[in-house]
Amino acid sequence: MVHGPISKSSVQNSVILNETISISRDAGVWFSNLGASPQAKLRLFCFPYAGGSDQIFRNWSTNLPRQIEVCPVLLPGRGVRLKTPGYTNLLALVKQIAHVMCPLLDLPFAFFGHSMGALMAFELSRELRRLEQPQPLHLFLAAHLPPQIPREREPMFDLSTAEIIERMREINGTPTEILDHPELMEMMMPLLRADFEMVDTYTYVPDEVLDSPITVLGGLQDRDVTRESLQQWEKQTTGRFSLRMFPGDHFFVNTASSIIYQVLGRELFEYIR
Repeated sequence: MVHGPISKSSVQNSVILNETISISRDAGVWFSNLGASPQAKLRLFCFPYAGGSDQIFRNWSTNLPRQIEVCPVLLPGRGVRLKTPGYTNLLALVKQIAHVMCPLLDLPFAFFGHSMGALMAFELSRELRRLEQPQPLHLFLAAHLPPQIPREREPMFDLSTAEIIERMREINGTPTEILDHPELMEMMMPLLRADFEMVDTYTYVPDEVLDSPITVLGGLQDRDVTRESLQQWEKQTTGRFSLRMFPGDHFFVNTASSIIYQVLGRELFEYIR
């Protein structure tokens, strides 16, 4: 069979198509629930605490307005990505997420991050700004000290397994039946060490403050992250700032979800009405 000459435009279109397919696949690897809300006017990207997964946010879509597409991040080392090594450098992870996320910013979007996830959401906003990409309409940052406040806690990632488990008991974020299951904890330990190393080795670099409004969420019984320290997040934005305290300890995201839905729904309503 004789074929005619292949035009330059055909080659370019093929390259663009292949890149689009690759980007789409990457997005599906990194974010769950994409495209699940045909009526969506806004995407809410969600980032978990250390050791957490997208399952933290599994019920959020059914408890927030249908115009909000909840897109939890699927981090390496957990869930369907269990065999993928976790990152140990938070800024390297943020750069990778930003690369994957750029094609998903065709809709207005907001970020929610809890503990480690709050730090990720903050640095991701700064990375998108460096890339001259759109900024989140709103940042919801929960249970983490403002980055400019030095951490006083000793690093966790290089503690012994027994010490890490004891520390996890103290902060009350993991069910006892998991902590008391040696085989399960052995399987989880590489992921936990990687996540803790990301947080423990993070170094804040001052830069121009963000413009996005910030709502900070804290737990009334959180012994490590107080109301007074959370108030200092106000220095990281020129936009509107608010602080909400919830019943519960550091992991109130798991126990006060019904109240969190109300706060998010009210805050985001102005962007989707």
